[in-house]
Amino acid sequence: MRQSAANEQAVNGNAPKDTVRLHDGNADASYDFAMRHGTLGPSVVDIGKLYGQTDLFTYDPGFTSTASCESKLTFIDGDKGILLHGGYPIEQLAEKASFLEVCYVLLHGELPNSQEYAEFSHNITYHTMVHEQINLFFRGFRRDAHPMAIMCGVVGALSAFYHDSLDIRDPHQRMISAHRLIAKIPTLAAMTYKYSVGQPFVYPRNDLDYSENFLNMMFSIPAEEYKVNPVLSAAMNKILILHADHEQNASTSTVRLAGSSGANPFAVIAAGIASLWGPAHGGANEAVLKMLQEIGSVDRIPEFIKKAKDKEDPFRLMGFGHRVYKNFDPRAKVMRQSCHEVLDELGIRDEPLLELAMELERIALEDEYFVEKKLYPNVDFYSGIILKAMGIPVSMFTVLFAVARTVGWVAQWKEMIEDPSQRIGRPRQLYTGYTERDFVELKDRG
Repeated sequence: MRQSAANEQAVNGNAPKDTVRLHDGNADASYDFAMRHGTLGPSVVDIGKLYGQTDLFTYDPGFTSTASCESKLTFIDGDKGILLHGGYPIEQLAEKASFLEVCYVLLHGELPNSQEYAEFSHNITYHTMVHEQINLFFRGFRRDAHPMAIMCGVVGALSAFYHDSLDIRDPHQRMISAHRLIAKIPTLAAMTYKYSVGQPFVYPRNDLDYSENFLNMMFSIPAEEYKVNPVLSAAMNKILILHADHEQNASTSTVRLAGSSGANPFAVIAAGIASLWGPAHGGANEAVLKMLQEIGSVDRIPEFIKKAKDKEDPFRLMGFGHRVYKNFDPRAKVMRQSCHEVLDELGIRDEPLLELAMELERIALEDEYFVEKKLYPNVDFYSGIILKAMGIPVSMFTVLFAVARTVGWVAQWKEMIEDPSQRIGRPRQLYTGYTERDFVELKDRG
């Protein structure tokens, strides 16, 4: 173990201001590490030189206590129920902004003025079509393939169609790729749905906004005119905004790690989609619907509430509480209002599954156990109900999540690429396998 003269002198002294002192009892040595302070949230200990100074690594499974990057995009305070994008509260964005305004904030750090918004909206709108040969690419998939499996393949394949924007060192090409991804993911998502049900693909329309266009590509058919319901369009706009970015979660960290190797942006976003597919991440609203189907009817709710309260029972109420938000999910309040607006507009509150969901919501908001444990309905609970009410199949729920989260992934990737301190990710490990041993040839192994 190495130890500098300065560290030797500081073993028994006080740590300088804005430092954290690590004392190694085995070597009777102390080391000072600088603290870095953000504008909000906890400060961090800069351990970039830890291994060089001490021959030690940190051990942090899941990286739950590790800041893997510096970012200006999104801030979360789970204890206070705060979510900010570029400093703007998520509640204000969801109530007042369009999804493309939020996209602009994530990409550029500021709200656009009228001219900037018009130009940005035009760029996204006129990038929504995909190469015609991609239509043929879909035929390689089984009709009953999971939509997320198709999305992983098709999004990754975009790099084979758009070679002109793959130089990540060129800011102009990076922005073109960003616009293409934000614009084309809804088109591909709708194509994935249409393919699964055997209906013809619907081309995007330049006269519709982002949410309207997506709903039109999902639900219109050649046999009759489809008019986008403004209530459903507004709800979709909110769903997209509320899922646009959520700091350094599993899929975002995957995007950053994949992107750190210099991989092209389409491959990087495909990696994010693959990570999102996991049931512990993007499948939460899908899990809500499966839980409701398991409960089956309103009269069985008390039975399952009892199971949820039983520590010995493995059953969990999905869509209640949140791993990050320890008090309340700031997105849920917005989504709750939107949920009730959609149900009222469609007049389907008496649909058995939705009736069950509303009764479960009422009990959870009033039951002493849920209130005490702060197990409030979260954004996944309400978004699952909305998507179900819209007629979107459960298998497409995570795809919708990917449509919304693409802008967050793209913004995080762009921020990482533009960071002068960026380098390839290389996590460490605590090795607990065999020490060195000699190879025994097969003939001598008995």
